[in-house]
Formats: sequence, C-alpha cells, structure tokens
Amino acid sequence: MAVSEYAIELRGITKVYSEDAYRANNRIDLALRKGEILCIAGENGAGKSTLMKILYGLVSPTEGEILVQGKPVTIGSPRIANALGIGMVHQHFMLFPEFTVAQNAVMGIEPVKWGFVYDFRKANARVRDIIKAHGFSIEAGRQVDTFTVGQMQQVEILKMLYRNAEVLILDEPTAVLTEQETAALFRTLKTLAAAGKSLILITHKLAEIKRISNRVAVMRRGELISVRETKDIDEYEIFQMMIGRDIEVQTNPPEQRRPRGEPVLCFEQVAVMRRGQARPLLNQVSFTAHRGEILGFAGVGGNGLEVLEAVLGGFLPITSGKILCRNEDISGLDARRLRKRGLAYVPADRLHLGSALEASIPENIMVGRRKEFVRGGFLDLKGISRFSRTLFERYGITGNEGLRIGSLSGGNIQKVILAREIDLFQDYIVFSEPAWGLDAAAGRYVYEQMSRLREQGAAILLISSNLDEILALADRILVFYQGAVAAEIQEVRAGAAVKERIGAYMLGLHQDT
Repeated sequence: MAVSEYAIELRGITKVYSEDAYRANNRIDLALRKGEILCIAGENGAGKSTLMKILYGLVSPTEGEILVQGKPVTIGSPRIANALGIGMVHQHFMLFPEFTVAQNAVMGIEPVKWGFVYDFRKANARVRDIIKAHGFSIEAGRQVDTFTVGQMQQVEILKMLYRNAEVLILDEPTAVLTEQETAALFRTLKTLAAAGKSLILITHKLAEIKRISNRVAVMRRGELISVRETKDIDEYEIFQMMIGRDIEVQTNPPEQRRPRGEPVLCFEQVAVMRRGQARPLLNQVSFTAHRGEILGFAGVGGNGLEVLEAVLGGFLPITSGKILCRNEDISGLDARRLRKRGLAYVPADRLHLGSALEASIPENIMVGRRKEFVRGGFLDLKGISRFSRTLFERYGITGNEGLRIGSLSGGNIQKVILAREIDLFQDYIVFSEPAWGLDAAAGRYVYEQMSRLREQGAAILLISSNLDEILALADRILVFYQGAVAAEIQEVRAGAAVKERIGAYMLGLHQDT
C-alpha cells in the first residue's frame, strides 16, 4: 500500500449544531501535506475553529471522514488525537501557572519510578532536550507564572512536542504577541516544518499568512471557498474571498436619513490589556454613538472588534479610559448592570451567548424581566405565555411556543433574540454580525428592524465583517486595525471605491493619524 503524501485529509466534514440551523461546517474537503504550514483564514463565524476542534476531538462531526497518514480514523477526544500524533495550541492557554515548565509539559503522562512515584529528574531531562532541540527561551524548572505570553506559548508547543505530535494546530497564535514574539514564534514554526512536522494556523492576519504559510485555505460562513499556494495570491485577494458578498442589503440611502441626535454612548481613550502582554487588545479607542444613527465598526478579525463586543456587552473590564452613557460613567458595570442601565445586545454567537438552546422559547424571552411576571412569589405562567404569543405575532416567529429554542431555525432563533432585546431596549443596542448564517429573507427582516429602531431614535452600534452590509446600513464607519481606530468614514456610500478604501485601512495599508 502506497504511503500517503498527506498528514491529514478531511473529507466532506459537516457540523450542524441544532436542527434546521446554520451549518458551522458544510462539506469541507481539505488536505494537509507533510512538512507544510497551512493557514486557514476567515472572519469570525467562518467555521475555522469548529473544523479544527473536530480534527482535535473536541467536537464530533455530523458527517464526513478524517484520514491520518491515509488511514480512516475516529477522533473522539483530544487524548485520541494526541495518540494519533495531532496536537493543538489553543488561543487561550491551558497551563497551570503555579507549576514548572516540565510539570506542565508532562501533565497526564508523567514518567514514574518504582511504578508509582513521579520521576521529576527524568521529566526535566526530557523537557530540557526538547527545549534545546528547538531553541526555546524557557527553562524546564522555571514556574510558568513568571513568563511572558510568548514564553507561555512556547510551553504549549512544548507540551505537544513532548507527546510526539506530528501535526500541530495553532489557534490565532499571534493574537496577543508583540512583533518580536511573533518573529520568534515564526522561526520556531519554520524549524518544525523543516523537520517534517505539519502545521495548521488559524488566523485572520493577512500579512502573517503571506509571511509564514506555504498554502492558505479561505473559509466563509461554514464553506471552504478556496485553497491556494500562498506565493500565487496577494493579501487583497485573500481579503476579498474572506468577506465575499452573501446577502443583498437594501436600506434607506444616506441622503434620506435624518440627522443624528444627542450623544448616548461615549468611549474616551478606552484601553484593554492582558497581564503579561505588551500589545493592547484595545488601544486608546474613542468614539461617540448618537441617537438616530447606526455607527458601524469594520475590521479584519483579530484587530479588536471581538474585544470591543465583549466590552460593550459587559463581559470584559477595561484597563483604562472611560465609558459614558448619557454622561454617566458606566465603565465598571458588568453585563447584568449594563442591561439594567439601558443596554440591549444581539450577539454574534446567538446559539451560545444569545440563547440557552435547551431552555424553552418563553424562558429565553424572559431573560432580564422575570420579576415582571412574579405574582405572590410564583411565576405567572399564563402571563408569560400571553406575552410570548404577543412577541411571536409582532415579530413573525414561526414554531411552537412551548418548544426549546434550539429546535428553531437560525432565522427564528435570531427573531426571538431580536424580540427580547428590542422589547427591553432603553438607550442603545449593539448588533454583532446580525445576519450571519441567515437566508436572504431573514437577513432583510433583521435589517428592517434595525432601520425601524434608528427611525425611532435608537443609538445602534453595528459590528460586522460583511462590508456590503455595513456600507448599506451604517451612517458612519469606524475601521479597526491592531486594536485601534485606523479611520473614521463619515460620508458612507456603497460602492467599489469606498469598499477598497475601507479594505486598505482594515489591512493596515493606510492609517489616519
């Protein structure tokens, strides 16, 4: 039997998370060559991480086949993946900071002596050999909580090499690294590839794709769009494939929009830092959202929009700066208190963050307003049912009211979230990737609701990776690059020239000062 030229082959990989909902992966065919660095590019929600979680045994595919060294396998857990020579370095490190490098590296497969006693000498010696072979700037006996982010990443790679990984998956490996740390990481990755290891990098950063990879696979909305030799494609071509054009957006032309009203939400020099990293996740971000406008935020993933969404939603505290709502300082408020203060929020992750899939539709609708339906210490179930039916009729939600929300289509789940958030709305509302995964009709419905809210005087903050969507809907656009506002586009007109201009800012080719 001939030896396969591929380290890994994925055939027809499909993942559906809930009945009749969007496909996180849709019939993906992808092969990883031995000794190559393959970058998987795509915006948030493109399906990159899901695909790699399937390969690493964290998620089971709905359909499809995986081959390792030409042989079909079933990968039911990370332990099985490790046994097959597949390792993964996650974006959020999985280390025990109070343990040494060697203790972290051997965790779960510790060498022993006398049959049951941990042999720290052997562990340290083996780990030191790997460190020396790959030129890592870490020491086997040093405690991990003293390290920089770049050194912690070396420990994660070391853990996989200790387990004899032939295939390494790295999820957004440079997201929080300085330029110097990125350069050191890339030297390590090229050394590993030269030694015959096969590497997959999940990334948004187009310049780094050109700098490190042999091939690039571009994904969009669960589909594999193209696989190209990196030398044969430029950054802008990759960018165009990533954003695509999926939903036709029709809304009021800018000249027909009413002038914006009073300020509602203001960011003043807001920064977000993580311990041990030199580059901010958000870097001195300032803007003001007004009543009666849609303020759009554009950017290639990994440049701060995910962090902005987490800050707006109250899930991530800021390090410095100030956030004001109607001149009141709300900088220190968490998600629960922000919602009481006036936040409505339609998240990008509607299946996990925006809804509780196993809970009923009325239970999902009641989030944030349960006290309104308590009578004599008991829930008024009839009142809840009447209120749910009212929202069903008002927002055209189809499906049995008593079902769990996870049984609905993606469009109807989004309608339930919209119904809940719009009904709770007070001052401002955040929409993140509002039409992702929806068909054209459901997408248009979402846009109509956004336009209606704007006409009613809402301050709307729209975070979107779909440039056609953001150009058609937004009154102003802030473009993010490396955690900072690279440009503010005041005169928004849909068209190729404006789209190319925004694209240049998103890629860091231009930057306003």
